[in-house]
Amino acid sequence: MATLNNNFAKAEMLIRKPVSEVFQAFIDPEVTRKFWFTKGSEKLEQGKSAVWTWEMYGFSLTVLTKIIEKNKRIIIEWGNKGEETIVEWIFTSLNEKETFVSITNSNFQGEIDKIITEVRNSTEGFTLVLAGAKAYLEHQIQLNLVLDRFPKGLS
Repeated sequence: MATLNNNFAKAEMLIRKPVSEVFQAFIDPEVTRKFWFTKGSEKLEQGKSAVWTWEMYGFSLTVLTKIIEKNKRIIIEWGNKGEETIVEWIFTSLNEKETFVSITNSNFQGEIDKIITEVRNSTEGFTLVLAGAKAYLEHQIQLNLVLDRFPKGLS
């Protein structure tokens, strides 16, 4: 049986940009769409919902922003009704030009095999998101990592 101690996914990455710029990239859909989803309905704001869309997959979901601590932390809730998980970003400014970002996705529910699959998929997904954010923020390169994760023609 999975326990609360191992019922989470985690990805971390150093991004060589100031914490304010990295933080903004995750709350402003105009920036986030350059490395993750294709469309966001609005900036993340504490206590409000936003819709994120991945047009290449014909998929949208609603995220509820639970906590925003400027340049420090974001917590959202997302997922299907009754299966919502919590995603927490922690932004640690190492100096004026470097930010360490940690993303934890927790609160997976269900049978052990389902939890393991979701943890694995979430870890992979958030690792791609952080790598894409790093490339875009540091070098203005859009790697299309999320788009290319499931290319057309492969099942």
